[in-house]
Amino acid sequence: MATLRVLLHAPTPQALGRARRNARNLLDARPAAEVLIIANGGAVAAALAQSDDTDPHLRLCRNSLKAQGLDNAAGIGEIDAAVVTLAERQAEGWAYIRA
Repeated sequence: MATLRVLLHAPTPQALGRARRNARNLLDARPAAEVLIIANGGAVAAALAQSDDTDPHLRLCRNSLKAQGLDNAAGIGEIDAAVVTLAERQAEGWAYIRA
């Protein structure tokens, strides 16, 4: 059976909360799954404001960090652009879920 690979897209603080819950639920049900939470827009500030056990799966959009004048002092993983990562991963066969 192929490895389940899931992108959880979180563009808002509320979506980030849902994506974090979705990631936990998915990994509880399928521990071998690959999960990425892609945060952009308002979700970036929310992610920096509150750490979470899902942070190892979280990637912050550098464009959103820059646009909002935010510093990623927490050292959460970053990607250049959410739109690029979402498109590339989907082209690689990852399932996309907007949280």
